[in-house]
Amino acid sequence: MDTNQDTLLFRFASKSLKYFLLVLFGIAIAYVLSSGLGISQIIPILLYLLQQFLLPLGIIVLCLITTAIILESLR
Repeated sequence: MDTNQDTLLFRFASKSLKYFLLVLFGIAIAYVLSSGLGISQIIPILLYLLQQFLLPLGIIVLCLITTAIILESLR
């Protein structure tokens, strides 16, 4: 059995999840560093990004992964 039999949708969903989690990790590092160094001006910007952009994007990525898993299980 070939190991590269994943569909294009599954590969796209896994790459989307990877980069989404990397962005979340970067924001978490920026939050910790800004609060630790006393730069509190960036914290409202990070919270705005989380609420306005990353929450809907996270929901889209979750739906994409769910669709890819369902299609892979039917295959």
